[in-house]
Amino acid sequence: MEIENSVKLSILLEIYGKLLTQKQYHLLNDYYNNDLSLAEIAENENITRQAVRDNLKKGERKLFEFEEKLEIMKKNRMQEEQIAIILSEINHLTENSTDTEIAKVLEDVKNKLNCLV
Repeated sequence: MEIENSVKLSILLEIYGKLLTQKQYHLLNDYYNNDLSLAEIAENENITRQAVRDNLKKGERKLFEFEEKLEIMKKNRMQEEQIAIILSEINHLTENSTDTEIAKVLEDVKNKLNCLV
């Protein structure tokens, strides 16, 4: 499943935002997380819309480069998918298990895994 580009950029900004310049972070955050338009950002920053757009594009490229090299978002998504599969299997086992001790251990593991997602 492909994540919508704006959602992906918002997630990348959360992961790698501190690696950007403060100005890039601020502009990207306003655009992707605070849902401000180019015109609104330009007015707030007292710069042109084109300057906002140029800074956004530069910041976006950096975020995608960081993800390409470090793959943190990709690894997190894979981990969440694996946890979901494990939780599904545990649910199946606890529903069909007659051994109360096994069911108790599985329930404990399930609760711990739920805290990770």
